[in-house]
Amino acid sequence: MCSLRATLDFGPLRKDKLTNGIHTDGKKESMKTCAKGFSLIELMVVVAIIGVLTVLTVPNVTRYIAKAKRAEAYVHLSSLYAAQKAYWAEHGTYTERLDGPGGLGWKPEGYAGGGKKNLYTYGFPSGQEGVSYFSGSGGASSAELAGAHAGRDSFLIYAAADIDGDGRPDILSVDQNNTISIVQDDLS
Repeated sequence: MCSLRATLDFGPLRKDKLTNGIHTDGKKESMKTCAKGFSLIELMVVVAIIGVLTVLTVPNVTRYIAKAKRAEAYVHLSSLYAAQKAYWAEHGTYTERLDGPGGLGWKPEGYAGGGKKNLYTYGFPSGQEGVSYFSGSGGASSAELAGAHAGRDSFLIYAAADIDGDGRPDILSVDQNNTISIVQDDLS
């Protein structure tokens, strides 16, 4: 154990009598030295451990964040299902018009054009922005909604966004039976 209050009594010490830790009178210096701080190797080991932990955890954290982003699509697709069912009860058919005259009267919460507030693009591939589809900030165009349709007895609405930044969109769908499916998994 290293004590910070080490006091040594060598008697009257003179600078010229101490050579390489040995007094000229033959007595070996017995002062303990305390190491203060960490050695370079100890610091390198700590940095290496932190690096390994980072490499192991970052992909998992990124995946959890992407799954949390997907929750937006589940909420909006469920509300689109409810809106389509209400429209069908009144008109006897489903529609590809999400908003505007003759439409569902649906748009994503906070939508103000251009879709900067929502991540996913919702709707049908053909038509006009703000009527047949609503674009989001997730980098998916209305072309990613190909396959979505609505008719007398069935509908299939798509939501698409690049949720992990790899250039490949995550595409989800909801149908007339309220089955939400992952058409293209951006997380796999």
